Amino acid sequence: MAGSERELATLRAQWDEELESAARSADYRIRAAAYRGVGQFRFRQKIELLRRGLEDESPAVRGSALISLELLSRDHSGDINGVRPLLHEVITNDPNEAVRRLGIVALRNGSPQQDTVTILLGLAEGDTAPREVRDAALKVAQALRKKALAKPSGSAKSS
Repeated sequence: MAGSERELATLRAQWDEELESAARSADYRIRAAAYRGVGQFRFRQKIELLRRGLEDESPAVRGSALISLELLSRDHSGDINGVRPLLHEVITNDPNEAVRRLGIVALRNGSPQQDTVTILLGLAEGDTAPREVRDAALKVAQALRKKALAKPSGSAKSS
């Protein structure tokens, strides 16, 4: 495992500037590939770059940024917590259904904050979101509630 980590570190060093440049490309396909690369190379130093991707005009780019964020946050819930307000905006207002679902899935990896659960339940119980969005919201809300119950008393609240 240590060998593969070293290899990844070498690749990250080689691709750092190229990734940043690709994320600024006029071509959405190149930007999307750059944001996917952040997750594939486990580029934890690029969380701020992912934030920019979440605000991109292209749904493909926003989706790629969300996929990488979800991947990176599996072992680091703080990654989700750092962009939580932006994720709340994505899941409630993004015009692209797939992007909304990806945002919902990413929230699963964050801490079980009540405001997130409330927003997810509102989506799940409402009738304006497509069924797939409602179903995903309900599943993640339930998972976050379960996570909150599993925590020792008082630690379910975090900033």
